[in-house]
Amino acid sequence: MIDLGYSLSRRFPDPPQMDYRTADVRTLRHDLFCGDVYLADTKTDRELSTAWGWVPVLDFAWALCDIVEQLDTDPRGNRSARPIHAELDFTESADRIFFERRFGWVDVDADWMAADEAPLTFNHSALRREARDFLHDLIADLTDMHDGLGDNPAIWDLQARFPRV
Repeated sequence: MIDLGYSLSRRFPDPPQMDYRTADVRTLRHDLFCGDVYLADTKTDRELSTAWGWVPVLDFAWALCDIVEQLDTDPRGNRSARPIHAELDFTESADRIFFERRFGWVDVDADWMAADEAPLTFNHSALRREARDFLHDLIADLTDMHDGLGDNPAIWDLQARFPRV
């Protein structure tokens, strides 16, 4: 079972004068909604999380959905033994999260995990579903907190590109 979550930082609040209706993609992805994120395997009671306070959570959700799709490029799908790799890098640091898909399973590892610690392993289909649910739930939370965000065309495009599964 996969659990994805976030918390917004009080140290890096969004600017009060921001017009969320017209914010461009770069601003939405990199300058707003800072906090921390986690990806947990509830079966093994292990998680991969940040504790920096400055991770753009919308960008994380967006990038995670992109990566899950990138991992699905082999036409053989779950039958493919060839590993497919992807990584998510954080713009404000050198830290990265690594993804490797083989057959129908995705291993998730990060720079800051101990060298002897095994990666988290998730079913690819479940990871796709949870990543998209996380994105839509996050957008719903953010639009409740920020007037006009739900009217932003970039948010509409994002929701259309990654519909709930």
